[in-house]
Amino acid sequence: MLKKHPKAMAFIFFAEMWERVGFYTLLAVLVLYMDKVLGWPDTRKGDVYGIFLALCYFVPLLGGWIGDRFLGRRLTVKIGAVLMAAGYVGLAVSSAARTMPFFLGLFLIGVGTGIFKVNMAVLLGNLYAAMPELKDAAFNIYYMGVNIGATIAPLLATFISVKYGSYNISFWICSAGLLVALAVFQAGNKALARVDYRGAAKPSVTAAAAIPAAPGEDGQRIATLIILFFTVIFFWVAFYQNAFALTLFAERSTRVFSWLRPETYQFFEPFFILLLTPLLLMLFGRLQAKGREPATPVKIFFGMLIMAVSMIIMVFASQAGGNRDVPIMSPTWLIGTYFFVTVAELLISPMGQSFVSKVAPPRLAGLMMGGWFAATAAGSYGSGLLGKYYSRFAHHSFFLILTGLLCVSAVLVLLFMKKLKRFAA
Repeated sequence: MLKKHPKAMAFIFFAEMWERVGFYTLLAVLVLYMDKVLGWPDTRKGDVYGIFLALCYFVPLLGGWIGDRFLGRRLTVKIGAVLMAAGYVGLAVSSAARTMPFFLGLFLIGVGTGIFKVNMAVLLGNLYAAMPELKDAAFNIYYMGVNIGATIAPLLATFISVKYGSYNISFWICSAGLLVALAVFQAGNKALARVDYRGAAKPSVTAAAAIPAAPGEDGQRIATLIILFFTVIFFWVAFYQNAFALTLFAERSTRVFSWLRPETYQFFEPFFILLLTPLLLMLFGRLQAKGREPATPVKIFFGMLIMAVSMIIMVFASQAGGNRDVPIMSPTWLIGTYFFVTVAELLISPMGQSFVSKVAPPRLAGLMMGGWFAATAAGSYGSGLLGKYYSRFAHHSFFLILTGLLCVSAVLVLLFMKKLKRFAA
């Protein structure tokens, strides 16, 4: 699977993995911490959750620009890691009587995440500038690193909750994960220098950058990306219910076991990603060899439809008893939902980043990757905005609204398919 890939990818893979241990440990307990420790109602939790995620994914616009124009990718990544580590310390020392460190911590994590992720993604894209046929596979492998971290995180959070009964200890673990990520990235500093075009003293000329664009082509490429950014917003509105509405469904409507707590359910999605990614890579590799691999926008279209299926499962789960907010539901409902969410995520998130890397004009690579994350920001804020009404609607109606949004998004991808395919090769 990794035979044809550059060795420098390992540093990106493992640095991202450890950064995600921190981030997903936070997501596993954030809503629960606001609920059980801070004692906030769903409306306030929804506001804080949505604004925090929006900050994480809107800041990449700034982070991409800084990496493009000023500091280079590597230095910007390191600054992001330091900010996140400091932010987790703020959460670790917060309490119901002391919320200022909590808000400051979330702010630092949001800014740090934003400038870290976008420049990591651009570094990865630059690494494959001369191998565009491997980009989809590269972003899928990179996504495995993300999800190894995301698999470890809820298990850590569950262990700490059971053993110590403290969410604050989990936040200390988050900070430690960032320090490990920083150490791994620093170890690869020299290997990644050649693809840090802005940060290198003598920037390399990539194959992509060396090909002159046709008159007006940059504008067409940017317009194509804006179409994609708009259509994926609804996907993220639904996706980020995994740490909000689905976590509340786990806490209030699903039977609790000693080994399966509300924070544990977020283990299943990244676990399924680790199982399914090699199979998906194998499938697409065989299709590519036969010249039949679907274009990236086609993969995204099917991802939207599969995500809609995941929300339909929750509609039925709610009607079968979940609406009552009594812990009587089988865990199978949520686990099944996470399986379909996983398939959809694999077809949209890494594929979308790969698409941006292929289509973005080289001089605007960071800014355009920031645009992808800005679309994620809009969707993640929408997830909190909608999530605050989880307790006000019958739950099946809540998930039915999400199903409708995803169907609209799939239709938009289909309508613009020809335009999206133009630069996807």
